[in-house]
Amino acid sequence: MTKKSKLKIIPLGGLDEIGKNMTVIEFGSEMIMVDCGMAFPDDDMPGVDLVINDISYVEKNRHKLKGIFLTHGHEDHIGGLPYFLRQINVPVYGTRLTLGLVEHKLKEHNLLSKVKLVRAKAGDVVRVGNAFSVEFIRTNHSIADSAALAIKTPVGTVIHMGDFKIDTTPIVGEMIDIARLGELGNEGVLALMSDSTNVERPGYAMSERTVGNKFDEIFKNCKKRIIVATFASNVHRVQQIINAAVENGRKVAVSGRSMENIVEISILLGYMKIPEGVLINLDHINKYPPEKIVIITTGSQGEPMSALTRMAFSDHRKVEVTKDDLIIISATPIPGNEKTVSNVINELFKIGAEVIYKSLAEVHVSGHACQEELKMILALTKPKYFIPVHGEHRHLMLHASLAEKMGIENTFVLQNGNILEIGARDAKVTGSVTAGKILVDGLGVGDVGNIVLRDRKLLAQDGLIVVVVTISGETGRVISGPDIISRGFVYVRESEDLMAKIRDVARESIESCGNSHISDWATMKNAVKNSVFRYIYDTTKRSPMIMPIIMEV
Repeated sequence: MTKKSKLKIIPLGGLDEIGKNMTVIEFGSEMIMVDCGMAFPDDDMPGVDLVINDISYVEKNRHKLKGIFLTHGHEDHIGGLPYFLRQINVPVYGTRLTLGLVEHKLKEHNLLSKVKLVRAKAGDVVRVGNAFSVEFIRTNHSIADSAALAIKTPVGTVIHMGDFKIDTTPIVGEMIDIARLGELGNEGVLALMSDSTNVERPGYAMSERTVGNKFDEIFKNCKKRIIVATFASNVHRVQQIINAAVENGRKVAVSGRSMENIVEISILLGYMKIPEGVLINLDHINKYPPEKIVIITTGSQGEPMSALTRMAFSDHRKVEVTKDDLIIISATPIPGNEKTVSNVINELFKIGAEVIYKSLAEVHVSGHACQEELKMILALTKPKYFIPVHGEHRHLMLHASLAEKMGIENTFVLQNGNILEIGARDAKVTGSVTAGKILVDGLGVGDVGNIVLRDRKLLAQDGLIVVVVTISGETGRVISGPDIISRGFVYVRESEDLMAKIRDVARESIESCGNSHISDWATMKNAVKNSVFRYIYDTTKRSPMIMPIIMEV
């Protein structure tokens, strides 16, 4: 490493999107990584379970990587870890709750005994290699134990804010350490990377405590069973629901695998306090009168397999929603989930249940900073260079514009894979590295690509026709078939004439090949495929996938 070495900031995920947060910070022969997230699949990714980052750049430079630093325990910041650590095993640094959630995740993937997890608390400074020291700074967010990172490098200090808000009355612990951010600003901040999610919202994000007051008010006057759906990771929100239940003499049951896991981990690590006898098993809810029960559940985003969705569609094994239930959805739909959330709410109304959601009452506040909080962080840190992160393209552009209005001239709206090089005197984008999406489907990682997705979309849109025919190896004549198998194209029993005609077209095509002495299977299959496709399209204006299967005897 020479004095002339430049600092490289390379986002591999989290820009122009919500999720997959991952940033590489590199100096000379060393580098560290901030966060290792995942994203949920878009509607145009049928069958895909989750999306992770392409880490080919890190794999090529694995000898440089000194560790992964985590800002907090949300899936879009830690969800990719099991897949990453399977390829590149390096120490992981984070706060207690964050690593508690990571431990659970690694245990599921049989990696826990192989990975070194290093706990840190706000104020701790971790030295890695010769180039980096990383300080954890307390922040507020919709999950406990979140942190910003002050990364000291030979070129200067880079602050990565993670996801944050400024909550002056947090449920547990203290408010964000703005004093320390101010100190760093006075010492000199080279670059600031800050959360852009809520940049469109003016003012300040409301305190988490306001939601607790609303729960108290709702619970006090309610004579029904109460079911509350919220993000499992929002430990403070779950604690406030439990507090309101205790205050009003209700027992609490938990539904949904992720909710059960987080409650268990939070109690174990001391982040959640529940009086003895309040928490009951979901199997025992019918032993108590409805007005004495609160059920806390997953499914605030309308996820198809979540507990609330199964309740709404009368598919839950243990909870049956009735008109005597009050459902509170304590979350805002993530962009893209509005329709699924709306469907769940509609189903609950059809049952006759009373439903309270954000547009009807303040039962949710955001965990992300609004404009005035973002401006405050910019004013405190006074960075030489500003890089908006964590948001879609419009969020990044608006955040950069906000910084420019604050007098920060050097802003960089980057794309995933861009290399921002910062030297002693200047900073510029010097190129890019591979940064893309890797799709996870079941146990397969990366084996589903654009061609497979295209086929899945075709099958979903127009269905499949399989043409099975047996021909003579000697004469090339049809011995049996063609048999036509249809899936997702038409209802066969009501379309027998169409099926018979497709059979005739396929037979004519095979016989034509025989008459022309064509015995190459690939040519014969193409002939069948093209003739059947043309007939079906001319007749129905549909384009199903055609799959010829030719057997020779």
